[in-house]
Amino acid sequence: MKKNVWTALIVAIACAALTLSFAGEAFAKKRIVFGGGPAGGTFQVVANGIQVYKPVKALKDYNIQAQSSAGSVENLRKVNSGKSDFGVVYSGHVWLGREGKMKNDPNKYTDVMAVAYLYGAPAQLVVRADSGIKSTKDLVGKKVGVGNAGSGAFANCELFFTHMGVWDKIERNAMGYNDAAQAFGNNQLDAFWLFTAFPSGAVIMAAQTNDIALVDLGADAENSGFFKQYPYFSKLSVPAGTYRGVDYETPSFQDSALWVANKDVPADLVYELLSIIYTPEGLEHMVSQKKTFKEMAIETGANGIVTPFHPGAEKFWKEKGVLK
Repeated sequence: MKKNVWTALIVAIACAALTLSFAGEAFAKKRIVFGGGPAGGTFQVVANGIQVYKPVKALKDYNIQAQSSAGSVENLRKVNSGKSDFGVVYSGHVWLGREGKMKNDPNKYTDVMAVAYLYGAPAQLVVRADSGIKSTKDLVGKKVGVGNAGSGAFANCELFFTHMGVWDKIERNAMGYNDAAQAFGNNQLDAFWLFTAFPSGAVIMAAQTNDIALVDLGADAENSGFFKQYPYFSKLSVPAGTYRGVDYETPSFQDSALWVANKDVPADLVYELLSIIYTPEGLEHMVSQKKTFKEMAIETGANGIVTPFHPGAEKFWKEKGVLK
């Protein structure tokens, strides 16, 4: 009887010691926040995809945690302040923030450094096929979903619609993509704006309940001098057949979604994460999260980046021959 008691006690102590050992290891890992985006957006898929990848979870000294956010502008500010270590931010916002040219915000966000190009994010404006809305200027007096306040979608919508002279002439509804698609389906919106990779789940959702059309934003941008004023945007088209019922190519424009880091994030961590993600296996994992990430590659790692790289990223891309 005494022998069994002592055996049970020894086993219990051993288990407790092992549990404390594992807890100690977990506690010893430094928490690294990766700012994503709102539900329904690709930014959050980036952060989640990196967080759940097994080799990332196996990092000895760091615990990467995806955190939702309003999007590009919020991520810019949080990464700059150090509240987030990593984030996804549009190249245009990184550049504008660094130069102190963000709308109604003269602050200079110089502690945000580029890590890698992820994918191109095009503007998309969804309307009903029978709405008669053929141009951004036809939105005057309409109810429009303009993206989450604090998001890159919202900021770029304000930028473009202001340039087109309609920002103060529409009934603006600040909401995320999925909420906008639902409101659109319930006839509470006449149109909604997205600034994200295609195909978008929110647009697919909208096309299930309505016959939709996409507005030719490329023509609006070209004819208004938008590209000359904001040269970090590039032209592209949403291919025919991307969404149900939209059987024509739709010209638009895009910005580059970038993986960024605060300047104080250790260079070895940035280098190690790039070395994990930018492998055939890592890139395959990212594409399995969303097909949009097929743009991610060694060859495209520096695309659309016009601001300084983080030292850890600079070392990685120089070794890969992407940077001189």
